[in-house]
Amino acid sequence: MDQKFEGTPKAELSLQGRKVTRSEVTNDWGSQLRWKVARNGKEVATASARVESTFESPEKEAGKYEVVLQMFKYVNYKKDKDGNYTESKFIDISNSVSYTI
Repeated sequence: MDQKFEGTPKAELSLQGRKVTRSEVTNDWGSQLRWKVARNGKEVATASARVESTFESPEKEAGKYEVVLQMFKYVNYKKDKDGNYTESKFIDISNSVSYTI
């Protein structure tokens, strides 16, 4: 059974302090949904976003943080020698929000 990618998933993020809230995801493919957290442009954490619609990063190190919502887009099982998918990947489905500590 093939997964059908009808429409593009979209959600809107809002920020209050360090707490990020997401809207409902439109055109949801039903695949893995996660928060991606970057500090000074480098990914520092990911967390599941499927169950909870809010997220507060536990990161306390000084820097500029950016949070975006991502969904896994499955294409096929092809992986490289390190076990990483070569064609399937996480894609951004929301605006990004940022804050500074």
